[in-house]
Amino acid sequence: MKVRNRTTGDRLAVLAGARLDVLAVAPGARAKFVALGGVLISTGGLAALSMAFALHMALGVWWPVSVLVGIGWGMVIVNLDRMLLVGMAHDSSWLRNTAMAVPRIGLAVLLGTVISTPLTLQVFSKEIDTTIVTLQAEAAEQFTDELAADARYAPIPVLERQIAEEQAVLAGGGTADPNADPRVTGAQTERDAKQAAYDAEAATYADLQAKAQCELDGTCGSGDEGQGAAYFGAAAAAAAQADVRDAARAELDSAEQALEQARESAGTDAVSAGARSVAIAQADLATHTAELQRLTSARVAEQAAFDEQNAQSDGLLARLEAMDRLAEDRPAAGTAHLMLFLLFLSVELLPVLMKVMLNFSEPTAYDRLEESRDEEDVEAEEIRRNGRQRAQQARADLIVAAETDRMAREILDREIAAREEAERAAERKARRREARSLRRVLGRMVRTPAPAAAPAAKPVTSLEPTLDTGELEAMMTAPSAVRTFGTTASRPPVPAPRVADTVVLADN
Repeated sequence: MKVRNRTTGDRLAVLAGARLDVLAVAPGARAKFVALGGVLISTGGLAALSMAFALHMALGVWWPVSVLVGIGWGMVIVNLDRMLLVGMAHDSSWLRNTAMAVPRIGLAVLLGTVISTPLTLQVFSKEIDTTIVTLQAEAAEQFTDELAADARYAPIPVLERQIAEEQAVLAGGGTADPNADPRVTGAQTERDAKQAAYDAEAATYADLQAKAQCELDGTCGSGDEGQGAAYFGAAAAAAAQADVRDAARAELDSAEQALEQARESAGTDAVSAGARSVAIAQADLATHTAELQRLTSARVAEQAAFDEQNAQSDGLLARLEAMDRLAEDRPAAGTAHLMLFLLFLSVELLPVLMKVMLNFSEPTAYDRLEESRDEEDVEAEEIRRNGRQRAQQARADLIVAAETDRMAREILDREIAAREEAERAAERKARRREARSLRRVLGRMVRTPAPAAAPAAKPVTSLEPTLDTGELEAMMTAPSAVRTFGTTASRPPVPAPRVADTVVLADN
């Protein structure tokens, strides 16, 4: 039989799920299956490119390795698409066709989305790279603000201020400012209050004094010049205010004296507390400096880790976010991205959609021939199966017959062996009985005296039981005690051996 070599078109048709034996009878369907096979190869190629781009973008894999993995992924996609096509046989029922089409179209949409996404991202790679830089800058600024507001690093400004104060104490040799002493500040506050009170009373006295002078001159008040009632009233008020002013002045002088005394006491105490302030400042400075360094180092390390991670956040997820931002900022880019996505998705959906539409149409010659071939294959297989079953049943019957025959032979052999053993036992019993009879005969002969003229009899040298010819033939021709399949039959008893007629006596 001549075997025809497969061409490229045959391989594409087989890839699309066609049967070459049916295509040989219905060549009109060849072009359709070859085209479907080409579409499957196209989707596999797109899947390979998509996986290569995805690996390089997301993981930074070396290009040759990405291409090899992409080729493997493309083969997987081709196999899945072929499974979707082969599993959708032609059916006359719209309901069954719809039930088969919906999950397959859903799976095809999912595969198309996975395949088309890296390709569309690669097309807009330049714009996406620019947007990623912007997103990284925004993320860095947001992280810096969050780090500054973090409660873990809130003590840093306080520690910096305390360290500056402690360094100032050490630089001044521990001499504290007497004016900062609470006693001085309290006396200063009291003196300032007395000064303000004195100034207010003095201003009031000056106003009253001016009014009295104005009444005296007649330029204000009543308008009468000279010492009149109005003048004396104003002068009395000014005199009373003068007493109040003098009292406030006395209190101010007392407050100033108290302030001077407080300053002297604070100065004396500051000189004695200088050494203690230096020691305390040195101890606190070491503690605060260590804590400040720890917090600062932790914040710097966290910032450096984020910066490194942020600099490397240009993978697939970052590119998807950048594409979303780009679509929001530039609607034209979003529209172009959608059109390109739909283009790649339609290429992935094309084989399944084509198969669905063909299933909803009238069955072609190829479909009818394929159904006929399937029915013939089923009938041939049923015939072969029935033949195998009959052969197995015949073999089983032969085995049962052989086993039955074997068991019958075993039973027959056991019956024969039992019969032979019984014959041997009977023979031994007969011999013993004959021997006893012979001994009794010999005993009687010994007890009877022999005649004188008769020669002495010789002793018995042998005594053997014999069978005559008739008895031997009866034993040989006797029917078996065992019939076929283990049934027994009666037979005449085996004749017992008889004693020989001649007894030979030996001479004395």
